[in-house]
Amino acid sequence: MVRAFHINDAPQLLDIYNYYVLNTTATFDLEALSLDVFTHKLETISAEYPIIVFEEDKTIIGYAYGSKFRPKPAYHYVVESTVYVKPNAHGKKIGTTLYAELLKLLKQAKFHTVLGVLTIPNTASIKLHEKFGFKQVAHLEEVGFKFGEWQYIGIWQLKLE
Repeated sequence: MVRAFHINDAPQLLDIYNYYVLNTTATFDLEALSLDVFTHKLETISAEYPIIVFEEDKTIIGYAYGSKFRPKPAYHYVVESTVYVKPNAHGKKIGTTLYAELLKLLKQAKFHTVLGVLTIPNTASIKLHEKFGFKQVAHLEEVGFKFGEWQYIGIWQLKLE
């Protein structure tokens, strides 16, 4: 079931996020975040953007949110999307379910453009974005350094209007 985020969800979301920090290049954080830092991040994001969770049997197995792309005022109608699913829950359409709901909420909030910023290669995430009509608009080489290697990112764009 997809539902709105509550601040008391933060510990479960942090467990999911820190897995990706420590084991993947999906995020460019290099060290696990503390609960205080992560809670502050979620509070800041939820003040302006939707955060949703996918819950099954009182356990959160995925979450998604929109966030500020860049701080300058002309970017106000652009939002960056984020989706994380517990690694043992991949292949169950949880990311698809979360993304469908997130895009609906972002459209209702009158955002014009959604950007997915992906570390590449990442076939599963690329397929998820393209399933919803996102198109790759950028390829940036060697913009993050993690696990002793330069990382590349791609930017996928979806216009909501």
